[in-house]
Amino acid sequence: MSLSVQEQKFEYIFKWFDQNGDGFLSQDDFETIAGMFNAIADEKDEKSRASMKRGFLLWWELLQSAKGSPPAEKVSKEEWVDVMKSCVLAPENFENVVGTIVDGMIGALDRDGNGSVSLDEYVRMYEALGVSPATTGETFKKLDRDGNGELSCAEFRQAVFEYYLSGDPDAPGNGMLGPLKLGA
Repeated sequence: MSLSVQEQKFEYIFKWFDQNGDGFLSQDDFETIAGMFNAIADEKDEKSRASMKRGFLLWWELLQSAKGSPPAEKVSKEEWVDVMKSCVLAPENFENVVGTIVDGMIGALDRDGNGSVSLDEYVRMYEALGVSPATTGETFKKLDRDGNGELSCAEFRQAVFEYYLSGDPDAPGNGMLGPLKLGA
């Protein structure tokens, strides 16, 4: 059975979030990935750091509650994909979880305070998140939809939301975490 574009992206995220490589997601994995995201923020930027951490903790709580009672200590890849499709993508949950992380990321990345993300700020994000920056420049150009050399908050948000919500294999946001091998 062939996976949809969206399911393939969810599996890609699962592998990335599975920081200890045990084939399951746990609260420790979410705390580790939240720490990686917090590393993109200046140490004094408590607002952005708190927003990203809150978003990841909400995400873990949502996974736990979707699995029922008692709360899950670990989530398999199959469970992750099912919960992403059935619960996390619900508009109220998605905005609350991923939107909260994105808002924190925008604040953390925009260190010069000009309301947008430069290529340098974007590259720093890739490095801090452990994602190979090899294709950063090309991805950045695709995400910079107005071609002004900066990602506005709206462009950045659109790219992240597109990554999670779009089933279009050619959506520019698909490259947010590096190249996907869709259909592979």
